[in-house]
Amino acid sequence: MKVYKSNEIKNISLLGSSGSGKTTLVEAMLYESGVIKRRGSVENQNTVSDYFPVEKEYGYSVFSTVVNIEWLGKKLNIIDCPGSDDFIGGAVTSLNVTDTAIILLNAQNGVEVGTQNHFRYTEKYNKPVIFLVNQLDHEKADYEKTVEQLKEMYGSKVVQIQYPIQVGPGFNALVDVLKMKMYQWKPEGGAPEILDIPASEMDKAKELHNALLEAAAENDETLMDKYFEQGSLEEEEMRTGIRKGMVMRDVFPIFCVCAGKDMGVRRLMEFLGNISPSVSNAVLPVTTDGREVPCDENGPTSIYIFKTSVEPHIGEVYYFKVMSGTLKAGDDLQNVTRGSKERLSQLYSTAGQVRTPIEELCAGDIGATVKLKDTRTGNTLNAKDCDFEFPSIKYPEPKYRRAIKPVNEAEAEKLSSILTRMHEEDPTWVIEQSKELKQTIVLGQGEFHLRTLKWRLENNDKMMVEFSEPRIPYRETITKAARADYRHKKQSGGAGQFGEVHLIVEPYYEGMPDPDVFKFNGQEYKISVRDKQEVNLEWGGKLVLINSIVGGAIDARFVPAIMKGLMDRMEQGPLTGSYARDVRVIVYDGKMHPVDSNEISFRLAGRNAFAEAFKNAGPKILEPIYDLEVLVPSDKMGDVMSDLQGRRAIIMGMHSEKGFEKLTAKIPLKELSNYSTALSSLTGGRASFSMKFASYELVPADVQDKLLKEYEATQKEE
Repeated sequence: MKVYKSNEIKNISLLGSSGSGKTTLVEAMLYESGVIKRRGSVENQNTVSDYFPVEKEYGYSVFSTVVNIEWLGKKLNIIDCPGSDDFIGGAVTSLNVTDTAIILLNAQNGVEVGTQNHFRYTEKYNKPVIFLVNQLDHEKADYEKTVEQLKEMYGSKVVQIQYPIQVGPGFNALVDVLKMKMYQWKPEGGAPEILDIPASEMDKAKELHNALLEAAAENDETLMDKYFEQGSLEEEEMRTGIRKGMVMRDVFPIFCVCAGKDMGVRRLMEFLGNISPSVSNAVLPVTTDGREVPCDENGPTSIYIFKTSVEPHIGEVYYFKVMSGTLKAGDDLQNVTRGSKERLSQLYSTAGQVRTPIEELCAGDIGATVKLKDTRTGNTLNAKDCDFEFPSIKYPEPKYRRAIKPVNEAEAEKLSSILTRMHEEDPTWVIEQSKELKQTIVLGQGEFHLRTLKWRLENNDKMMVEFSEPRIPYRETITKAARADYRHKKQSGGAGQFGEVHLIVEPYYEGMPDPDVFKFNGQEYKISVRDKQEVNLEWGGKLVLINSIVGGAIDARFVPAIMKGLMDRMEQGPLTGSYARDVRVIVYDGKMHPVDSNEISFRLAGRNAFAEAFKNAGPKILEPIYDLEVLVPSDKMGDVMSDLQGRRAIIMGMHSEKGFEKLTAKIPLKELSNYSTALSSLTGGRASFSMKFASYELVPADVQDKLLKEYEATQKEE
């Protein structure tokens, strides 16, 4: 393969809902460009894109696949992304390293929730978009309705460059209003016959051509002046205007293909090569310290590792983008993220699992390497004269969680190692070793997502695992002040143990004044603040300890031991064993023994006095509440609302958004356990949601009673 310069390289994300035909389209593109001699199919499990065993087993894409195509003197690096919302991480990764997005639509279904989700990510990353309508040969295909939906959602920026003469099983011709020609195919597809537009289609073609002219001219003053003067533009001038409009996200072209029959694919690749933005005129990447990095093949060499995959017989394959400079096989680079050195002895250009050795790659190009010692996804590697570092990719919050453990408990350490490796391959598989819950938690984008992880563990790694409902990270706190004292006394020959602590607990809130006086059972307790310690708890909230001991009742050297006793109980709350938070403790009195008092005595006395006071201070359990946002088709809104109300959700608002309803709510984490599955079932997979931690709130009284009984039962069992 020849070495391509930056202005000859196009990086493209291929997005679209499940079933839109992305994998089939990539096969047709690879076939047309000569990379493969025969097109595979998803049904026959022999496509270039879906080559992992789990993808063949389930018949859908799990990982994004990098393929490169040489076409008309240009190199097209295309990243084929999974369509399911459960595997959105692939699309997010891809959009961070590409410069144009193709959003594929199934002409039977039109604009789907997945289409909108992908479009929102292109907005977030400011990427040009091409809408590509596929499966025009299906009997239920409706091209006009699909265009109508696109225009309704994204406005006049959506412009048709092509339209089909007819759709359905007889589809075999397109009118191209940029070229002003008709493209017609024989049943086997491939190279089209290029014909004049039939008279019956000329009025429609001219109308769409004029709309395209206006869209192209609007983005360049020189073109606009010429358009007003002459009423037309040359094809090359229109290309320039369309390209500028795409970069500014003012033009969203519509193209048509029938990927399964290889119709329209060559013209699409021609458009990508000639008009879609190259890496040299795309938005510049920015370093962690805010510097823009020009795509300069003569600049300092810097690469960004955006994806890692583990492949049979090879091990880890690292996919990277050359952010600056020219990378050559054998270059020594510094991993600035981890402070280690790496030699890139082999460079590859990839098409799925087919890797072609290449000697060098210029700025903007995408390649792969193997056998790195200490490099991870998200790392930046630089030549010695370069100090760039690029930020890690931010992924959406997980939506589905399960506790995981090996069937054979002796394999716990091995499981941990495998899960860490799998997180490298898909960063949206999040692994938590929860000390609080005493469980290993795996989090993902949905049930499908975690089911895939389980399949890979059991089939690829021969590690049998069990999923279970994860515990909920409740919190405990108090609602009023209470007093308690506790004497720890132990005598067993020799030195004994003695410590007595008197304390008051009360709810803590930020900025509360120092205490002055408390009254319990008619007796006043005056407080004199001698010392104050504030501990920001790892799990949120605070513990504040006020030392109000007078007359040397407890020596100051035992106060840290009392604090340790309090922290023991904060880490294992008296109600359910959950973390406690937002408590102020005033130690005001106690007793010690000149010989038998020691640290352990006061630690135990403090811990037990605190537990007793806590139980008398109107203790309450707090539960994690999440902000929930659901995008749902209008006809399913009632079902989704009813389901949420049954999950103790509080509806915060709703409004229409481009053909869908957006619903926002606050909902307990406990009620989100199987929500992704339930929402998919309720809406036939047509809805999507996102969730983010909001706060801790008091649980209802009936829920608290149930939790207390459950905890008491487990304590008796233990």
